[in-house]
Amino acid sequence: MSTIKNFALIGAAGYIAPRHMGAVKATGNRIVAAMDPNDSVGILDSYFPDSAFFVEFERFDRHIDKLRRKDDGRKVDYISICSPNYLHDSHIRFALRAGADAICEKPLVVNPWNAEALQEIEAESGRKVHTILQLRLHPSIIALRQRVADAVAADPDAHFEVDLTYITSRGAWYFASWKGEETKSGGIAANIGVHFFDMLLWVFGPLVENNTHLLTWDVGSGVLRFKNASVRWFLSVNADYLPDWVQAKGQRTYRSITMGGEEIEFSDGFTDLHTESYRQILAGNSFGLDDALPAIRLVHEIRTAPQLKSSSAIHPLADLAVRTAAE
Repeated sequence: MSTIKNFALIGAAGYIAPRHMGAVKATGNRIVAAMDPNDSVGILDSYFPDSAFFVEFERFDRHIDKLRRKDDGRKVDYISICSPNYLHDSHIRFALRAGADAICEKPLVVNPWNAEALQEIEAESGRKVHTILQLRLHPSIIALRQRVADAVAADPDAHFEVDLTYITSRGAWYFASWKGEETKSGGIAANIGVHFFDMLLWVFGPLVENNTHLLTWDVGSGVLRFKNASVRWFLSVNADYLPDWVQAKGQRTYRSITMGGEEIEFSDGFTDLHTESYRQILAGNSFGLDDALPAIRLVHEIRTAPQLKSSSAIHPLADLAVRTAAE
């Protein structure tokens, strides 16, 4: 009996889809069907040239059902979901009802109540929802979590001062796409920040207090307080906030985590984390709905919280953004 698993892919033309294609191939499995309303999916030829492809969901649905009913070794075991954020919960439901497990990109859903409803469908179907929380698999983040746990075990009152900065420049296309619509993407905190918020919750434990200082179309910032840590965070898709030395190198992305003024190096290794996520899913060690929910709830709270622009604890880049906006 073949041990090769069959995958289908929704959102094959998206930015993140090649990471999933590569992960399926690297784990020795295959994509047998893919779907996207956009037909610019030539990348499939580099991974699975024999995959069926559909631009209409209805035909994709029919094909998946046909594969399920036929006994020819192509029944879909997993459906990987790389569609726009606001469609995730619908496509997860489809996967579960099609008799497949769902593997869904971040954020799993836009609103926490969407995930809570999925828990019922997951139980009814007997299938499972897996989500990509790749920073939990990053060696530097794993080491940081252990370091924090050891310090708190030695001193329950230990307190860490942390700064998180993530700037990933985006052009005008970003704001004309679904990513620029808050109701579809969840806004900047969800679209580029949810896996960082998940990481913070995973490292420092349950949230005690959220203070949002700034949330606009291109910038988000605030302070998260945990029992043993205070975290100033800053997210942006605006290249103007990149440090001068990053811009001088022609780079468009900047990631930084400091703890007590010490830089935590985690820039390397990002490209392999999807493959490692798939390995863990196939081995039965995935992250599910319960794992994803705390960060989804936090992002929703950030999105709906009043903005407290005046604070001595404000992130320096957020302070700059507030002053720039006022000029």
